[in-house]
Amino acid sequence: MREELNILIQAQYPLIYLVTFEEERAEQSIATLAKSLPSLPRVFSWTVTKGLSEVNEASGGSPHNTISPEAALDWVVRHKGSGIYIFKDLHPFLDNPSVTRSLRDAVAYFKGSDKSIILMSPVQNIPTEMEKEVVVLDFALPDMGELNRVLNTQLLDSNSPRPTPSAREKLLTATLGLTKDEAEKVYRKACVKAGQLTEAEVEIVLSEKKQLIKRNGILEYIEEDETIDSIGGLEELKHWLFQRSGAFTEKAREYGLPQPKGMLILGVPGCGKSLIAKTTSRLWGLPLLRLDIGRVYDGSTVGRSEANLRNALKTAESISPAILFIDELDKAFAGGAGSADSDGGTSSRIFGSFLTWMQEKTSPVFVMATANRVDRLPGEFLRKGRFDEIFFVDLPNVDEREDIYRIHLEKRRPQIDRFNLNQLAKVSEGFSGAEIEQAIVAAMYEAFAQNREFTQLDIIAAVKSTLPLSKTMTEQVTALRDWARQRARPAASSMADYQRMES
Repeated sequence: MREELNILIQAQYPLIYLVTFEEERAEQSIATLAKSLPSLPRVFSWTVTKGLSEVNEASGGSPHNTISPEAALDWVVRHKGSGIYIFKDLHPFLDNPSVTRSLRDAVAYFKGSDKSIILMSPVQNIPTEMEKEVVVLDFALPDMGELNRVLNTQLLDSNSPRPTPSAREKLLTATLGLTKDEAEKVYRKACVKAGQLTEAEVEIVLSEKKQLIKRNGILEYIEEDETIDSIGGLEELKHWLFQRSGAFTEKAREYGLPQPKGMLILGVPGCGKSLIAKTTSRLWGLPLLRLDIGRVYDGSTVGRSEANLRNALKTAESISPAILFIDELDKAFAGGAGSADSDGGTSSRIFGSFLTWMQEKTSPVFVMATANRVDRLPGEFLRKGRFDEIFFVDLPNVDEREDIYRIHLEKRRPQIDRFNLNQLAKVSEGFSGAEIEQAIVAAMYEAFAQNREFTQLDIIAAVKSTLPLSKTMTEQVTALRDWARQRARPAASSMADYQRMES
């Protein structure tokens, strides 16, 4: 950002809009930049409470009577010599025609001069009249180098023991996406709570990111207690995930590995697609953010829905590396391709914006999406290169069902020797993992009502009284399998072996 700002000021761009929450850090960066410019411009800062004041105040005092935006802009126009004028939080006043006109007059007067106005605000609000005049820049959050300096300062101030190189990398990665002030506060918080800054305090640092997500409102920070071992079967998919568990580390960058983009998991409902996404977060040690497309839509103002999506994706990028989880992608973007008649094209614009972001993103945000109905999924999502891999999760075979029974029974009882898992697996042919779990729960309710322990027979009775989804939606399941056979990678190793034999 600093290099781009340097070029714009030297190229005599009169109006720059700098989007940031970090006023102090951005102002210091601009003041440092001004000292390196050939014209040595003076730097002034304006707020509605104090008016204009010189940032360094080395060569003069502050102008008087510049509280109002119009008066401040008038003074800026009359000021002799080169200058950079930072207007903080001017955006609420840009709805006033008088302020907008004064700003446009100043911009017209500045052309060809060594003067630039920088509008600094956390909110991007540009009047239509100014769209052709302004250049928008995002002030980048602190990088690893700057966060490392913050961490070193805190270690000195607190006399905390030096963390190991591995712990230091994890602490710094955990604070990526926070402002400098937020990083300082959370490091102090960790020192107060634990008296040190080691790998064990990474969870305290991540708590600040959870607050960031809560403030966003569109994204949801998901915490999952289950590990990937709690999922039965799906060995091919698990192997793929294990291989990439260190893909976002500095070691992977030094090796030359590209960062994974994302994966799409298709399959029959209830077969563990969502749980795979959630447990991957623990496996990779990355925060999991759920994007609810329903929360993105806002019909109150034109363009508000698109702004919501941009803000959500920007937040996800700011705390990356992270996993962005979109459950049931087929429902979220079902009408994306042609929504002009139903919602004025809002869905189509959101769909297009999301596709563009997926294609062009350079930040380490791994998109993990699930879908049940491939026929409802826009074809653009299935194009090669959009996702690293498309996996198909089929109904579990007999061995996988046995594994699923073992996992769910061990969750509920320490000893499961009294159950014949092979028999249970055979009687529940065509059942999904979710349906197997519900059969166990139904058996437990039945036995609890009779004040006794549940048995093998209770589970078999519950299974036989259940009509699985594979039978109620036979046509849909068959169509999904036919589509996936040639277009997706099997999540289960047995299915993968079968396909390799066929080919």
